[in-house]
Amino acid sequence: MITPRAAAIDLNADLGEGFGRWTLTDDEALLSVVTSANVACGFHAGDPSIMRRVCELAAERGVRIGAQVSYRDLAGFGRRSMDVPPGELADEVAYQIGALEVFARAAGSRVSYVKPHGALYNRAVHDAGQAAAVVAGIRLAAGAAGLPVLGLPGSLLLTAARNAGLDAVPEAFADRAYTALGTLLPRGEPGAVLHDPDVVVARAVRMAAEGAVTAADGTPVAVAARSLCLHGDTPGAADLARRVREALAGAGVEVEAFA
Repeated sequence: MITPRAAAIDLNADLGEGFGRWTLTDDEALLSVVTSANVACGFHAGDPSIMRRVCELAAERGVRIGAQVSYRDLAGFGRRSMDVPPGELADEVAYQIGALEVFARAAGSRVSYVKPHGALYNRAVHDAGQAAAVVAGIRLAAGAAGLPVLGLPGSLLLTAARNAGLDAVPEAFADRAYTALGTLLPRGEPGAVLHDPDVVVARAVRMAAEGAVTAADGTPVAVAARSLCLHGDTPGAADLARRVREALAGAGVEVEAFA
């Protein structure tokens, strides 16, 4: 049984993951639940019209807009690891943030944080060069003030962000399996993505209220997260997000954008 404690957590979801006539995420429904929107910036998904529409909806609903930057991999949905030279990667990260910033400002908002997507996110957990390139790209786009960075607790990405004076925001994943080391089980492994809504909801509450999760091998893992990710491309994602938010409230965990 979970013993509720005074706590607050941000709910983020990947949005705008379509291209042209192809649509993957139920952006409007999810924006009624989440507090932070990771908006695809055109490299793994998203196009200018989708980016503009999601920014407008997010601004209308008071949802924080984040740039979800990726490797240039539209065909592979950003889930293929690539050896991109650090300087080139920094430029591409800055390019994506800048593109989204145009639409965020047009909607009366702004880009408030950055979160890498897919292969770039996982690569920056353990690759110091790629992690540093992401941070350099953020600095290039946002200047001295920088932007907060969402990443896996203990990752080299968050270390690089802190070393550069950026706010490093640890996050957890309610619908992904973990290894005993606290990293995400690769998507190619059986059981890497969790589909049972009851399991996902229970894990979300435990992560937020206890700061813990059970790894795929049964090992207890600490996950001190300020934000909780719910994947927007999961079937029934909006309904699942509502259930998670209601369960968090029932456990005494307040849902609010990270400070």
